[in-house]
Amino acid sequence: MKTTMLRTPCLPRARVRRNPRSRGFTHGLLAATITALILPTLFPSPALAQATPQPGQQVALVTGSTSGLGRELAFRLGARGDHVIVHGRNVERGAEVVDSINAAGPGSARFYRADFASFAETRAFAERLLADYDRLDILINNAGFGSAPNERLLSEDGHEYRFQVNYLSTFLLTHMLMPRLLSSTPSRIVNVSSGAQTPIDFDDVMIENNFSGRRAYAQSKLAQIMFTHDLAEELTGTGIVVGSLHPATYMPTGMVLRLGATPRATIAEGADAVMQVVDSDDFESGQYFSGLRPTRANAQAYDPEARARLKELSRELTGIR
Repeated sequence: MKTTMLRTPCLPRARVRRNPRSRGFTHGLLAATITALILPTLFPSPALAQATPQPGQQVALVTGSTSGLGRELAFRLGARGDHVIVHGRNVERGAEVVDSINAAGPGSARFYRADFASFAETRAFAERLLADYDRLDILINNAGFGSAPNERLLSEDGHEYRFQVNYLSTFLLTHMLMPRLLSSTPSRIVNVSSGAQTPIDFDDVMIENNFSGRRAYAQSKLAQIMFTHDLAEELTGTGIVVGSLHPATYMPTGMVLRLGATPRATIAEGADAVMQVVDSDDFESGQYFSGLRPTRANAQAYDPEARARLKELSRELTGIR
């Protein structure tokens, strides 16, 4: 089986290993990344200024918030007065989101660029946030990569791409930011998962055999739910509440449109579901939701042995102890 290695391009010479079938996808990724790196130099934006929260202002981080559901969540949090940390890979889109939040008020925003296909970038992102912020009230782990294209891709660190972008980097980032979440209690962690869930085969976690994009995506999303249950247990009594959810089915996001699927729900519906988990006090930490309803995830999410194996693997791959 052919495998594509996606690397974070850097100027002046960007290097991306790919096979011919993925040329359109990787060319688009390369162009977007080069644009993200060059544009802010040519066209400075207020979004790149050192915006800081006011005393007493809630701070919320939404990963993957330059488009789709994350963008809508960033706008909603800003509109209610929070300071929003906007994250993504595209600086131009990030600047647009931050400028819109700052112009509309009453909240404020600041953009940080990081590619979750790179542990080095994820660590650097977390370290910058720890240096720049003395509080973090809300962490919404929303960044993700879907099932299309149906091709096995590798991250910069050599791991199955979706497993790292959707899960491992979230695991790494959340643990690195835990000191701020703990010092800001009551605080909230929300993992945006999916109704698409496939049990993890611990003999082939990186899906080197019988690969499919849907299987890779669904495995990474179940891993997020398993992580949610572990965090809820570990954080009992700390004042941090954790929840996960499938926000809505086939919202008109880039992920869904790239798949070629017909949207069945609106981004607003998905944002309503996420904001319920952000704000509600009427659920137990660790709960999984489908839309607005609490429900059961795949059975593996409740298997202590499977969760222990995933935790140990995650610690080994990310270096978190």
